[in-house]
Amino acid sequence: MIIRGDLGPGDRLPVEKELAEAFGVSRGPLREGVRALVLLGVLGTRRGSGTYVTSLDAARLLSPVGFFADLHQPASSAHLSAVRRVLEVEAVGHAAAVITDEQLDMLASALDEIDHELAGAGNGNLEAVIDADNRFHTTIARTGGNPVLAALVESLVSRTFRSRLWRAIHERGANERTQSEHRAILDALRRRDPDAARIRMAGHLLAVELSVEHQDEGSADHIEPFG
Repeated sequence: MIIRGDLGPGDRLPVEKELAEAFGVSRGPLREGVRALVLLGVLGTRRGSGTYVTSLDAARLLSPVGFFADLHQPASSAHLSAVRRVLEVEAVGHAAAVITDEQLDMLASALDEIDHELAGAGNGNLEAVIDADNRFHTTIARTGGNPVLAALVESLVSRTFRSRLWRAIHERGANERTQSEHRAILDALRRRDPDAARIRMAGHLLAVELSVEHQDEGSADHIEPFG
């Protein structure tokens, strides 16, 4: 019904009896199917009201990709990183053509916050670094105006994955280099140069991948304060 367009975002599903008759199934399998679609973000329930089609926005429907990324085995890490690289390089190219001064200021603010923590001026808080790094990359992904591309970038690079990246970066003493790469990306965006932005992003992500590959498997789950 949803795929055919009979039901759209915000529409209420017919009552259970009608659905069972329409699909020629008993109520048991029907309920399982509805539950599965709720888990996938296609349907949502409202207490005392019924089951409705969600907004079907890309971020909601692609969020399970992040769960897969969190479950990945070390052997598949390189594959996920390669996909991330393709997506983010494309996203930054789109962003360079349309980015506003306000969005550039948001990116600069995120990098300033990372610098603040890395210099030990803050609490040396890894979580703060991850938050700022996430804002930097997701702002770029969203700026290009392609919600599906942005949702894929955000889903693939979950908080768990980003935490692992920064552990690897910190353990290799690559904090300053990583920030230099971020600044180079921002500079290309300020110049509204899509080709330069793509090159800078690709170089940055390849360097991060190298850090992850060399990460000590026996490292602790917590990084000591920066500085």
